[in-house]
Order: sequence, then C-alpha cells, then structure tokens
Amino acid sequence: MSRAIAVGVLGVLAALSGSAQAGEDWMLRFRAAVVAPDASSSPVAGVDADSSFSPEVDLTYFFTKNIAVEAIAATTRHEVSLNGADLGKVSVLPPTVTLQYHFNPEGTVRPYVGAGVNYTRFYNVDLVAPLDVERNSWGAAFQVGVDFKVGANSYINLDAKKIYLETDVSNAGAYLTTLELDPWVFGIGYGFRF
Repeated sequence: MSRAIAVGVLGVLAALSGSAQAGEDWMLRFRAAVVAPDASSSPVAGVDADSSFSPEVDLTYFFTKNIAVEAIAATTRHEVSLNGADLGKVSVLPPTVTLQYHFNPEGTVRPYVGAGVNYTRFYNVDLVAPLDVERNSWGAAFQVGVDFKVGANSYINLDAKKIYLETDVSNAGAYLTTLELDPWVFGIGYGFRF
C-alpha cells in the first residue's frame, strides 16, 4: 500500500515538473520541528499527549511567484496520559498538504500563509491494554511562515502550523472518548530553490 502511494506521489511530481515554467519552481526544506499537542478529550476529560521533536521535510511547487503548494512529511511519538497517569505511547504520521500565498516573492524576507488538509495515520500503538485508538484521521491545517534569503537559491525558514487531528479511544473495543490532539508544529530549517 505504501509503495503504491509513493509511486503515485512521484508520478504527480513528475507531471507537475513537466508542466512547470523554467526556473526555480521547486523548493525543498529540511526543518527541526517541535510538535506540541493542544489536547482535549470528551466525554472523558483529562486525556493528554506530550510534546515531541522531529525532523521534517517538505517539498513546495510554485505555480506562480506567489502561489505554491507544499507537501509536508514528519512523524512523532507521543506519551498519552489520563490526569497525569501514564497510558502508554502512540506514533503519528500526519502528511499534510497546504496551498500557500507568498508575499514579497522576490525580496530578502518572504512571508507566506497557507491552508490545507492533513491525513494522520496512528501506528505503533502501545497503550495499556485493553485501550486502543482509531488508526485514521482527516483534518484541516493552517500555516504561517517566512523564508529569509541567505544565498542565490538558499533560505533560512521559520514555520508554524496548526494541524487539526483527532482519534477515538476505545476500551476493549467499546468507544470510550474522543482525543483531539490539534498540535501546534513549530519549525526552523534550511531550504533551497531549484
């Protein structure tokens, strides 16, 4: 399944590359990111998840000088608790795609905003038995950031995203509560245009 998705993504990227205008239409960034859940749960209150650090990679394609689409990939592992008591850990893989507007696209300081969607896959679930979580989640994503030009095609990047994701928590297969993680993702990194 993951191989088919990867082949599909590469096919889309190749098609976009073939239709792109000549020039620096692509940007690749590498970031160090902190993922800080803004967790809440209902109807059972007190379920929480801790923050985590992760490397993050994104690929951006510029349709015009101002309009771009960005695909973001990262994964993190979080400890889940109930009123401070440890319930175990879960890993999340939330690939996110945002449509961006870039202000001042030819300046040294290039701010941007974005909005899009994320699909989150919960995996490597290691919770206290018999607790479990729903494995799939879809949600909105919002983004603000800035690129600082430091070379002919290179940039230092600051980025913040709000990603909306949630999962149902079950106890022996019976619904227990909905955990809304809704993390803030703060990143700093390096990017280059090509």
